[in-house]
Amino acid sequence: MDQVNENHPRITIDAFNRLLAESAPFQRIYGFVTQEIGYGTARVRLPAGEAHIRPGGTLSGPAQMALADFTMYAALLGAIGEVPLAVTTSLNINFLKRPQPGDLLASCRLIKLGKRLAVGDIMVHSEGLEAPVSHATATYSIPPEE
Repeated sequence: MDQVNENHPRITIDAFNRLLAESAPFQRIYGFVTQEIGYGTARVRLPAGEAHIRPGGTLSGPAQMALADFTMYAALLGAIGEVPLAVTTSLNINFLKRPQPGDLLASCRLIKLGKRLAVGDIMVHSEGLEAPVSHATATYSIPPEE
């Protein structure tokens, strides 16, 4: 199993945001704020708004899933650089507890980085609380170098 080494990130937050503006306008629907990108790690905030609420007044599962997927993408590009065509091949999420009203924070760390696949572990928390509200694992496909 390949291990992720401690290195400098291969993409900056500014470069990541430029890439998103050019090639991923869908992310604006959620309003994600990338707070940190490291080599194989990322931290992203979902500023909770009315569009993210489901019946019962809690933050929706689809919003949590999108946050987990987006955070994985940021962590992956932190490890491999600007590879816009890296795509999700699977995402599994467990909803652990009802999120508190307010923003969600997701942290991802890659647990495997291979030539063609990367696997990440993502924890989602309500801001200010230690216990996670959801946990996801995701696999991304990395396109071959040209």
